[in-house]
Amino acid sequence: MLTTERIDSAAQQQEAFRVRMEVFVKEQGVPAEIEIDEHEKEASHVLIRYNDYAIGTGRIRAVDGIAKLERVCVLPAYRMVKAGAAIMRELERIASEKGLKQAKLHAQTHAAAFYEKQGYSIVSDVFLEENIPHVKMVKQLR
Repeated sequence: MLTTERIDSAAQQQEAFRVRMEVFVKEQGVPAEIEIDEHEKEASHVLIRYNDYAIGTGRIRAVDGIAKLERVCVLPAYRMVKAGAAIMRELERIASEKGLKQAKLHAQTHAAAFYEKQGYSIVSDVFLEENIPHVKMVKQLR
């Protein structure tokens, strides 16, 4: 069973960092020293659990009046349980509560189809972040 939590404790934050390290650092080769960055404290974070085990996370922050969704990831073994969609719904809910009307994200190109299913549109050419191809995507929020 999936449950969504807004992170409000150090223990939850450590679980989110564990998931991010597993996905971005171990699986994708992002340098560990840049995965945890200067935006952690200003961002709102969510954690997704499957049967009480942390399997996914994401964060959101306001940048120039637009919701910027970042660090969205799910552990490989759980990518087919709809955890990514649950993360996106909660991040968009936070954006709406903050009065933000538009969301943007930088999607790895292999994940762009997932974000399109969530209502996002590609608005850029392919670019590299940490040597991984990305595209900028946007969505108007309700």
